[in-house]
Amino acid sequence: MTETTTIARTTDEAVLRVADASAVWAATPYAERARVMRAIADALDAAGAELIAIAQEETALAEGRLKGELKRTTFQLRLFADEVERGDFLDVRIDRPDPEWPMGAPRPDLRRMLVPIGPVLNFAASNFPFAFSVAGGDTAAALAAGNAVLVKAHSGHPRVSDATVAVIREAAVEAGAPADLVLVIHGTQHGVEALKHPAIKAASFTGSIGGGRALFDIANARPEPIPFYGELGSVNPAFVAPGAASRRAQQIAEEYLASVTGSQGQLCTKPGVLFVPAESGIVDALRGAAVPAPAPLLNDRIQEGFVAGLEEMTGRADVSVLREGEASRQSPPEATLLLTTIDAVLDDPEALVREVFGPAGLVVTYTDASELERVARGLEGQLTATIVADEDDAADLEIARGLVPALVDRAGRVLWNQWPTGVSVTFAQQHGGPYPATTAPTTTAVGTASVTRFLRPVAFQNFPAALLPEALRDENPLGFSQRVDG
Repeated sequence: MTETTTIARTTDEAVLRVADASAVWAATPYAERARVMRAIADALDAAGAELIAIAQEETALAEGRLKGELKRTTFQLRLFADEVERGDFLDVRIDRPDPEWPMGAPRPDLRRMLVPIGPVLNFAASNFPFAFSVAGGDTAAALAAGNAVLVKAHSGHPRVSDATVAVIREAAVEAGAPADLVLVIHGTQHGVEALKHPAIKAASFTGSIGGGRALFDIANARPEPIPFYGELGSVNPAFVAPGAASRRAQQIAEEYLASVTGSQGQLCTKPGVLFVPAESGIVDALRGAAVPAPAPLLNDRIQEGFVAGLEEMTGRADVSVLREGEASRQSPPEATLLLTTIDAVLDDPEALVREVFGPAGLVVTYTDASELERVARGLEGQLTATIVADEDDAADLEIARGLVPALVDRAGRVLWNQWPTGVSVTFAQQHGGPYPATTAPTTTAVGTASVTRFLRPVAFQNFPAALLPEALRDENPLGFSQRVDG
């Protein structure tokens, strides 16, 4: 652990300092909490040029991509600040006393709201040095909920992590918030130590299935188990119906390639498997459509994993190469598309419907559209699933009617004629799904609903008004929405 990271000598000291800051932050009035979050966003914007330059050096991501990501990061801080001021996230419920309550016993005065869960540990992602890192969505949601955050920085961008937390720290102090509102630690072992620390009350993670599952197990094996919100892996299958394929083959091919190669295929929502009719022109269109020039992957480990995944897939007798370049397995890698059949997928779905992190996709041809539903029902949990179909085509609609319930059962977000990359930060966004997409399928990691991960409910029974939190009082001095019965 470096002194410039946490200004703490040990993991224990870092956790305890965040815990102290969390207690102060939880008691900070909501309007003040929102003001501090906006001040942090303003400071990050002001330091944008310096932060982006460091991120470019560490990640090889393009300047334009990083500018957009930083804009998203500060936008979501401000969006969560708005949510804090509205107070809807507290889910205030008030039951007034009712001596005739039909259950057979009087109902007491009960007032329920959500309160901060406590210090949060956030394991940052490799592919988003801003939006899923030190100041990213998990941090924004935890701060909005009233918790301080300890971030385990990703080894792929340590310098920009330190630079970001320095900006946050200065902005927080100037705005009157605790200096240790957000702290950073480095190193896998320090992250594990922090996860085991009794002062940590919740943790979030974005990364691999293996790493996330190991941390999830640690969180659940603690003497006091804690919520662990892990985003682990997803293939994000896309299903093209025959009508759409016959009318829009070139368009579908171009849009798919744009989605699968965006950010060099290093997005958790990349549509890694595309199901298309065998007799359509999509396969030929994919073979000839233009793709972006190759760019370096985030780090050597990801490059090695990408090449290993391609070699494993192409070593199978039931997989052929649809398109590749001379540098497809070099650094930087060119885009690669592989080809197989739906029969092969049905025979061995675990081997073929798998994530290959990087600019690659698997195209699966089918002749019988009824088999699409069978494939969908056999999928592991996914972040997204996409249907490409024409709503004025009766056959396409019939196929979609069978697919939709199957995909709803297996994915957190189901798309119609749009592609899953480019996750919008909104009120209704859902970025989650059944395991192994996430460890907590009832929650989201993107959008304002993500704040509920870092809150817990408390009910106050028969309390005098003077001792109630302001949000639960009859006069409602904060003006927050209240669900009142009686």
